[in-house]
Amino acid sequence: MKFVPAAGDILPIIIVAFAVAAAIAYLLTPVVRRLALRLRMVDRPDERRVNKRPVPRGGGIAVAIAFLVVAIGILLVNDRLAFVKLPASLDGPQLLALLAGTAAAAGLGALDDYFDLRARYQLVTQLALALGAVGLGISIDFINNPFGPNNSNIQFAEPFAAGFTVLWILGMINSMNFIDGLDGLSSGIALIAALTLGVISLTTQIGQPFISLLCVALAGALLGFLRWNFQPAAIFTGTSGTMAVGYALAVLSILGLAKVAVALLVLGVPIIDTFWIIVRRLLNGRSPFSADRGHIHHRLLDLGLSHRQTVVLIYGICAGLGILSLALSGAQPFYAFLGVLVATGLVLLVIAWGGFTETALEADSYLNGDTPKAD
Repeated sequence: MKFVPAAGDILPIIIVAFAVAAAIAYLLTPVVRRLALRLRMVDRPDERRVNKRPVPRGGGIAVAIAFLVVAIGILLVNDRLAFVKLPASLDGPQLLALLAGTAAAAGLGALDDYFDLRARYQLVTQLALALGAVGLGISIDFINNPFGPNNSNIQFAEPFAAGFTVLWILGMINSMNFIDGLDGLSSGIALIAALTLGVISLTTQIGQPFISLLCVALAGALLGFLRWNFQPAAIFTGTSGTMAVGYALAVLSILGLAKVAVALLVLGVPIIDTFWIIVRRLLNGRSPFSADRGHIHHRLLDLGLSHRQTVVLIYGICAGLGILSLALSGAQPFYAFLGVLVATGLVLLVIAWGGFTETALEADSYLNGDTPKAD
């Protein structure tokens, strides 16, 4: 893995962007918490949730504000000092899609945090965000060809590219939403993903220092918030956070050319967890957005791991996948494809094993005359 020559020159700027975003989120989160308590935006304990007391939600607002303040600051300062060159493929509408879209995602998510909207309305807002991004020029026009020669691509026709982009953004948002079941879990996973995308943007294969700055700014905002969100959480991310962070990661991975595959690998745990949960619910004749305790973090808790052990274990898996993606960044696309395939298979194996265990326990309960508990 080799870095672009400009990497050393902008490293101080990267550190400053990370630190400033972290400081803003750290200082702003208690303010958002007090506001959430005043508006009674709280998650109350029930049989599915792990929190034993009411916890305010909407912390993603602090993350979004910190990221946007630093990102806009980078743009303004760079316009005067020109310390980093913007990618030729990045234009004004695409930047608007990233920044305004992230703000809109946080705002729409905050409405759900306050009004506790039904899942169908959340999906409508997510679809509007995705279509707006496509309308402003965000598009996955190609992917690396895993079976072709090195650096070869599979080009997408425009209608397919638009549809695939919409699905990618929806998938990323809902992956963040579905994995947001334990204190600090979704924010920590997103932090690892943002850092990985930031590092790989500095490699010669990608060569996008400006995108790296934006990714690191998002990572810093997540770190500052994680201080208040890690177990025991003083505030939850909320829909405002899962929508804003999921959307920002989706768009940043698209703007970073070949980084869609990297995001797929680093976020393998939440993505596969989301896929498996949706399939299981549909096969059981239920809504894919209905709540239950079938997520991978619930399985690990049921196996006897503590709250923190479960979160740290999933952090470790995601960090390992991030390192794997960096190690494969300079290899032939076929080997990167194999890495994604193997990682996906391992996650599926863990989840499937947990599903078989739950099924066996339910069958045993039924044979002993117990009434199954509804989700």
